[in-house]
Parts: sequence; structure tokens; C-alpha cells
Amino acid sequence: MENTTVEPNDKNAGRASKRWKPVLAVALIIAVLGGGWVLKEGLPWLHGIQAYIYGFPLIMMDLTKEAATAVPVPGEFTAPVNQFSVMTKYPDASFRAVARTGLDTLFACAWVDLEKEPLVLSVPETKRRYYVIALFDFWSNVFASIGKRTTGNGATNFLVAGPGWQGTLPAGVKQVFRSPTRFVWVNGQMQANGSQDYAEVNALQKQYKLTPLSAWGKACSPPSEMPVAAGVDTKTPTLEQIQKMDAATYFGRCARLMKDNPATPADAPMVEKLKSLGLDPGNDFDFTRLAPGQARALRRAMLAFGLLEKGVKKLTTKNGWIVMPKNMGNYGVDYMTRAGIAMVGLGAIQPVDISYPTAFDDGKGKPLDSSKRYVLHFEKEQTPPANVGWSLSAYDPQGFYVPNALDRYNLAAWMPLKYNDDGSIDFYIQTGSPGPDKETNWLPTPASGPFNLVVRIFWPKESALDGTWRMPGVRIAP
Repeated sequence: MENTTVEPNDKNAGRASKRWKPVLAVALIIAVLGGGWVLKEGLPWLHGIQAYIYGFPLIMMDLTKEAATAVPVPGEFTAPVNQFSVMTKYPDASFRAVARTGLDTLFACAWVDLEKEPLVLSVPETKRRYYVIALFDFWSNVFASIGKRTTGNGATNFLVAGPGWQGTLPAGVKQVFRSPTRFVWVNGQMQANGSQDYAEVNALQKQYKLTPLSAWGKACSPPSEMPVAAGVDTKTPTLEQIQKMDAATYFGRCARLMKDNPATPADAPMVEKLKSLGLDPGNDFDFTRLAPGQARALRRAMLAFGLLEKGVKKLTTKNGWIVMPKNMGNYGVDYMTRAGIAMVGLGAIQPVDISYPTAFDDGKGKPLDSSKRYVLHFEKEQTPPANVGWSLSAYDPQGFYVPNALDRYNLAAWMPLKYNDDGSIDFYIQTGSPGPDKETNWLPTPASGPFNLVVRIFWPKESALDGTWRMPGVRIAP
């Protein structure tokens, strides 16, 4: 049985094959069953699992877009298509729109539809402040990165164009970025070191602008109010919505979305597997017209959600910290990694912009649990190496913040942290207070049950990318 159909000369081949280990385990079970069932039922089932994993990011992006754009006017976290929503302050523990959101930058995001024409993205002079705008295609790949690291801090105009656009850059526009899909997530973050930075950052973010190419150079403003699509679920988290889907809904949505967000040439073997299951990408999908074996295969394939969750936790770890893959944000045919990252943190950008060490376990491989008290110790000058800054956040199993008495959800380099006499530093990760003398470095955890940690390293230094520096393990407090 093939793995993810990576060509032998693909540098992601080894990594991709490892990501498929849970799927291949299912293949082994199928093979043990033997007989004609393997060909009639087992192989379609395995292809169905691969199809589920392949389409997962596409559906996550679509559900997130629907919820974020089902409003008549821009708001704090939502805005109509082709308009920016601007986060004016850090979200609180009630925020559920995106899992594992951070509290180091303020976001300005837009969901762009390039069906009719390209749009000009304008950014202001950012006064040396760190910012990054990642342009995601609808498969959750980053196809362009704008910001201090790549394009500088000057006021600039960029053209964002769809896959079929043919034309030339208009005057005053520096560069074109071509999306391989109709829909694009413009995901901008700007450094904000606490509430004292809000006013300056908000003023800069509100200068972000999207202008249809046909209106470029003319007086143009978005409509005062946009119609809202009916029947959009804006309350249920996207992961819960996917878990509730049956096979007809899930695969039907995937087939429909692939009309405007097509597979890449490298995806051709996967497209053939979809067709063998009765799915014709880009065309209507009628589950009731499938052959009985195909229908059963797709129903069974819905169990792949559990494989994804387990696969994420089995990514490479060092000292209990998941080492995010180097191909994050640009996955190629590594569909398992792409889906896994979409599950735990949709919108995770390339490691060169932000690195995200993540821990579900302590340094000895035991699951993090709120019934225990933990310490994270950094030796002198061994805190995360960053060109901008770093932070540490705690989340519940679903990737959300949990209310606590301090209303504190992260610790960051810019905060007045307390260092030890030898220059080292300890962080106290626990439910209850570690004592008045240690509360400065206290990161509260949920009242009970499991939790997980995410470190964000903004514009990481090379030592954080090449493995020279590693996160120390979280240990149980003495």
C-alpha cells in the first residue's frame, strides 16, 4: 500500500510517511482480515481515511470563514468578506472563534474572495514595530508572508490575485502575490506588549485596507452594511461541528469546496482516490448514489478524526515539547501534518515567523494534569531565543483559555518577571497560588483535568530553528 504518494525525490517524503503511521496501522488490521473483503471493503476504507485527512483543513477553513464573516459590519473578531476585523484588545477566556489564540499580538484579519477580481492590500508605515501578515490559501498553506522580516516597515501596497488572473501591476503597487485558491485568509498580527500598546497598535491596524483592483486609484469605501448568510452556526466551535458531521455532509462539502479551491498537480494521486470513492472534486456529491461498499467506506472513514488527534500527540518531541515540523505552513503532500496543525491551531504560520513549541506532557512523558504543580526552569540566558519576544500560555484540552482568579493567561518576555540570583528563571504552572513571592511568575492552570502549554517565539533566532537550543522539560514541583 502506498503512503502519501510522495515522489522519491520529494524532500518531505520521509516526514510524510511517518505522519501516515496511524493510517498504515489501520491498513495492517485490514490486511489481517484478508480475503476478498480487503479489496472490496478494506482498500476503499483506507482510501476514505486518507480522503478525510486530505480534506480536513479545507473544511476547517470554510467553517471558520463562515462564522467570521456572518456579520453585516466589521467587529472585533468578525467582518464581512473582503473587509478587515481589527482586534483592539486581547481576547478574554470567553473567546471561542479560534483555538489556541495568543496574547502577544493584536490581530487584523480578513477573509478575501478573489472570484471577481484581485484586491490591493495596503499596509501603513509601522514605525519599526514588529508585524507579520500571513496569506493563507484555503488548504491552510501560507503562500506569502508580509511584514518586518520580509517586506520591511514602510507603507506599501500589494496585489493579492486568484489563480486565474491575468494582468499587470497597476501604478503604486509593489508586488503581486498569487493565491492558488479563490478564498484567502489574510491573517495579520502586530506586536502589542500589554494594554499600554493598544492605542498605537490600533491606529496602525485601522490603516490596513483592501481595495478591489477595479477601484484602485479612485475614492472607494466598503458598503456600510452587508447581507448576512442564513443558517450559519456562529456558536459551536468548528471542531465540534466537524465531529457532528456524517459522511454525506463531510465529503459533500469537501467536493463542493474543491471547485473554487482546486487540488494542486502534486495532489493528482489523491484526487484519483477521491474519484474511486465516488467523489468528483468540484462537482455535486450525492451520497445516496454511491455503491454500498463506497458508502460504508466513507462512513467508517469518519473515525479518522480520532487518528488525527492521536497523530498530533505523536509528533516528534524533545523534553516533552512537540517540535513543530519545519514544513509547517507549507506542507506539500504531507497531508497528515497539515490536518493535524489545522486541528490544534488553524492559522499557525511558518516557523521562520513564529515558532510554537507545544507540550501535552511533562519532561518525563506524563500528561500534564491540573492536580499537580509544575515548574519550568530556564538557565541563565537560555530563555527562548527570539528577535522580537516570546511567551508561555496554558490551554484546556480544546485549546481555549480557562478563567482564573488573576485573569492571567500567559507570561511574556516583556513582563516584569522575577529572575533568580544566578540569572536563571522559574515559572510556576499550577492551579493554586505558589505563594506571594512567586506569583509574578505564576501561570494558572484549569481547576481540574488535563491542560497543555504553548510557547510562542516571535521571529525566532536560528538556534531555535536548527535545534541548537531546546525547550527544557516541565517538571513536577518538589
